[in-house]
Amino acid sequence: MQDSRDQYPSAKRLPGAARPSDEVIASSGVTFHLWRLYQHAWLVCLFFPLAALLREPAAPGRLALGLVALCCFAVSYTWLMWPHPVYRRGRERVRSRFSLLLFVALSLLIFVCSLVYGPAWLWLFSGVSAIAGLLLPLYRAFAVVVLFTLLPLFITIGMHGGIAGIDWWWLIALMLLVRGLGLDMIGVARMGNAIRELHAARRELARLAVIEERERLSRDLHDLLGQTLSMITLKSELARSLITEEPERCTQELVEIEYVARQTLREVREAVAGYRQPRLESELEGARQLLGAAGIDAQIETTCQAIPSALDAVLAWTVREGVTNVIRHSRAQHCLIRLTQENSTVGAEVMNDGSFRECAGNTPARRGVGLAGLRERVSALDGRMEAGPITLLGKEHFRVSVKLPIQSDVEAHVFRREQ
Repeated sequence: MQDSRDQYPSAKRLPGAARPSDEVIASSGVTFHLWRLYQHAWLVCLFFPLAALLREPAAPGRLALGLVALCCFAVSYTWLMWPHPVYRRGRERVRSRFSLLLFVALSLLIFVCSLVYGPAWLWLFSGVSAIAGLLLPLYRAFAVVVLFTLLPLFITIGMHGGIAGIDWWWLIALMLLVRGLGLDMIGVARMGNAIRELHAARRELARLAVIEERERLSRDLHDLLGQTLSMITLKSELARSLITEEPERCTQELVEIEYVARQTLREVREAVAGYRQPRLESELEGARQLLGAAGIDAQIETTCQAIPSALDAVLAWTVREGVTNVIRHSRAQHCLIRLTQENSTVGAEVMNDGSFRECAGNTPARRGVGLAGLRERVSALDGRMEAGPITLLGKEHFRVSVKLPIQSDVEAHVFRREQ
């Protein structure tokens, strides 16, 4: 007989690590040992046909066949009922074609032995009823359990030639046992399926949560480091050019580089911890400094007043992503950052006069990370985002525009997700 330790694949498993099915079995509240004790307890029904064989004198051949039949029943019952109900591989094993054929043969064996050796063998229908509850699909199992419940009645009536002389208390107790044990096993089988599905759903939710967290970190780190590293690069180049000509300004640039690096380190730590919410005011100031260091004329227009925190964060990401693209991917001379607030919407627009064809970030390989992450943030707030070329006064510009509805319920939902 296969032990429970052998029912799990042990390859590439760390010593002391829990098997994947252990948690599923533990959640059922029925351990392997308890299940084996329960399913073996019903082998007590073997006592009735065994006592009938030994009590009545019979030919040695007839006695030997009866004992062999009892041994076949005990071994087959144990093999079919051995796997735990929530252990999927074990249940798949017993639901093979061989197991079905064995179940049919076992049922026929009990039926024939009941006719040949007497009604004491009818007690074994409780065992095959239990097997049917675990082995067969729901509706087939229910039909077979009902059939096994009625078979003792029909066989007993046939043996007595009618209803006279039947011990009805004994027959009713037997039928209730056959029905009850079969229905119990149907319930156990359904419980096992439900537990397996529950744990599969939990594993899938955990997997999706990990994927979502990875995407969040990827998006946040891209947005955080993209602009800041561009600023550090520009200021480092500027400081290098000022070493001999303007040492004092070079020192000031180095101080700002150190400040930006320390601030970025703190923001990265906060982003990894999952608590960071950027502020629009600080992003506007950072954009002004970055564009100035790059030699790009920056114009900031705002009519916004009090903005909910979640909307403020998304507008801050918009400014950061738009300015980062201007610095990295265009040859712009002017950049306009416009923030607007109307009755029920707020918006942010970052527009530069760099040629769209010169914007290397708009190639498919480079375009997808930052703008895609920004689009996810905007969509989560039921907002609208546009990113692409626009012609103004006969000259091509590139614009990133975001419009967000002011909705407290959506804002609260997204704020909880960002936390």
